[in-house]
Amino acid sequence: MIEYSMFNRLPAGSQVAVLGKEGTVVAKRLHKGYNITLYSINNYFVELWRKENFEIIGSFHRSVSPLTILEPYLDVLEVPDLSDIM
Repeated sequence: MIEYSMFNRLPAGSQVAVLGKEGTVVAKRLHKGYNITLYSINNYFVELWRKENFEIIGSFHRSVSPLTILEPYLDVLEVPDLSDIM
């Protein structure tokens, strides 16, 4: 798995390739015409913003709380039923 600092130093195209290969899709949302996908990769979050043929990678500083990152996705996140394991 690629480390956070190493991922951020990669060119954008390489970051997209790493997300596709090593990232796990957490949630998706739409915002101002962008399709935004939140990925988890090696215990950090990265967003991929797509609009037509345009892609932007957004990573979060490690000090940002996971709840802050997940907040825009709360209405689309699917939480599994945990009653079977309790």
